[in-house]
Amino acid sequence: RMPNWGGGKKCGVCQKAVYFAEEVQCEGSSFHKSCFLCMVCKKNLDSTTVAVHGEEIYCKSCYGKKYGPKGYGYGQGAGTLSTDKGESLGIKYEEGQPHRPTNPNASRMAQKVGGADGCPRCGRAVYAAEKVIGAGKSWHKSCFRCAKCGKSLESTTLADKDGEIYCKGCYAKNFGPKGFGFGQGAGALVHSQ
Repeated sequence: RMPNWGGGKKCGVCQKAVYFAEEVQCEGSSFHKSCFLCMVCKKNLDSTTVAVHGEEIYCKSCYGKKYGPKGYGYGQGAGTLSTDKGESLGIKYEEGQPHRPTNPNASRMAQKVGGADGCPRCGRAVYAAEKVIGAGKSWHKSCFRCAKCGKSLESTTLADKDGEIYCKGCYAKNFGPKGFGFGQGAGALVHSQ
């Protein structure tokens, strides 16, 4: 390990000191602009294209191939089926990566952390540059995901229940109407004689 001479922060990729002029911050870690690259395809990242998994950073495309939902119709566009899990990019698919549930220690009301709202998912401070509002709370963009499947959400595509957020599909499966005739398409409610 290199000694940390200037007392500056260490880069999350190369572990060398990061100075202000070259610093990119992401989820509490610092990176050199030149090191802030997807771990798989080496594309430059920014706050809108980064996807974080633990200590690893990816572009959204490689992240989706490695950790996103697998199976028919996901992420490929209408009518296509792909079995490409990204092996050509050096991605090793990991079965069963559980999605982090909402932080059980976060209070029901958004807590204040150093003057900023606390994210209901991770409990850390949410600052304006990374804030998404949903279900009446402030979330980090990277935490703004379905509590069941981990899919990224937008304020227009979420459903909320008891302070938690879900994609419309998971919400319907878990909390939607149950019983005969539901889910057969618009106007297709079947009445038996």
